[in-house]
Amino acid sequence: MSVFRITGGKKLKGDLIPQGAKNEALQVLSAVLLTKQPIVIKNIPKIRDVMNLIELLMCLGVKVTQLGTNEYRFQADDVNIDYLTSKEFQEKTKTLRGSIMLVGPLLARFGKGYISSPGGDKIGRRRLDTHFIGFQNLGAEFSFSQDTNMFTVSAPHLKGTYMLLDEASVTGTANIVMAAVLAEGTTTIYNAACEPYIQQLCKMLNKMGAKISGIASNLLTIEGVEQLGGCEHSILPDMIEVGSFMGLAAMTGSEITIKNVSYPDLGIIPSAFSRLGVQFERRNDDIYIPSQDSYVIPSFIDGSIMNIADAPWPGLTPDLLSVFLVVATQAVGSVLIHQKMFESRLFFVDKLIDMGCKIILCDPHRATVIGLGNKQKLRATNMSSPDIRAGVALLIAAMSAQGISTISNIEQIDRGYQDIDKRLNAIGAEIIRMD
Repeated sequence: MSVFRITGGKKLKGDLIPQGAKNEALQVLSAVLLTKQPIVIKNIPKIRDVMNLIELLMCLGVKVTQLGTNEYRFQADDVNIDYLTSKEFQEKTKTLRGSIMLVGPLLARFGKGYISSPGGDKIGRRRLDTHFIGFQNLGAEFSFSQDTNMFTVSAPHLKGTYMLLDEASVTGTANIVMAAVLAEGTTTIYNAACEPYIQQLCKMLNKMGAKISGIASNLLTIEGVEQLGGCEHSILPDMIEVGSFMGLAAMTGSEITIKNVSYPDLGIIPSAFSRLGVQFERRNDDIYIPSQDSYVIPSFIDGSIMNIADAPWPGLTPDLLSVFLVVATQAVGSVLIHQKMFESRLFFVDKLIDMGCKIILCDPHRATVIGLGNKQKLRATNMSSPDIRAGVALLIAAMSAQGISTISNIEQIDRGYQDIDKRLNAIGAEIIRMD
């Protein structure tokens, strides 16, 4: 198990380039199974979850050619369907939550899909019901084997229909869309997720020959086609990483420029940092964060305590709430962090309390943070990363603390952030990776 050894109190200065979006990558990589034609995908992040999915595609028989550092060509013209029932496939999918998105394309093109109960991180219950109810609406049959812990979905022919999703699930929407593009007739999906990841997937599918309208809204209309062709697609910069870098700059009082962020696709993220008092400047498609000695959390107009909560797009992504919470600990003022969409993501605050943060964990969903205003520096400590996003939040806290901290279980961080230690060290951090 690898460990980060972080010497805190270092001010950073320089440029950071965000990696490709992990969540988009998992979706568009799954979509390569929808056609026999070659597909070129650019700006693929070289992180554990994404590389594991590419490896899984190769095991299925997809031809994968690396064209550049972050550019690959995929061709699924000889897919080994029998591999789906192998023990090896079961074991691989258990450790990769994104593998659930293989089911939609497999079902659409081959009439059947298999998946183990997928893995990922421990951030609370993430239901798969939306995925499978959507497939059933399209005419598929669904079953679960207790013996093998495998889900099976099968349908000789998918037929388009109207469906109202029980929740605006991002992965559920992506899976249903990928199944529906080859279904007979028209599929209408209401209460669809409309995150930039979904928008990008739909745009890619349209380039392949699909007929999807309503992109960027919660009402998608999909006219089924008989087959899809190849295309080229470039993945957006990761908005979670952009937000993490903004929080890092504020916490460490650093002067950082985040390059090529695709600003229009960041949604409410920049303004949410403004609500914490973080100063920044948009420069074309870059974000410049000046060195700040302190940042002040304003109150609402009626004088009530600031409240920052997650919500489905275009609301604030839940993946950044842990970063907002950490940033708030050194602000001037107080804020209520409300994690509505997952029930266990705030439990990492115990580690922050050990570092000297003033946090009241109200319940599994809410935490009140009383900012220290940099008057009291955080204490270095030894920590363990419980999940991807909390891991980065703890890394940010350690970089602002006085002394040397360690973070174990950094494999969780590696799942979502490519060479994070090397990139931060390049602009002045002191992070040592120890095996």
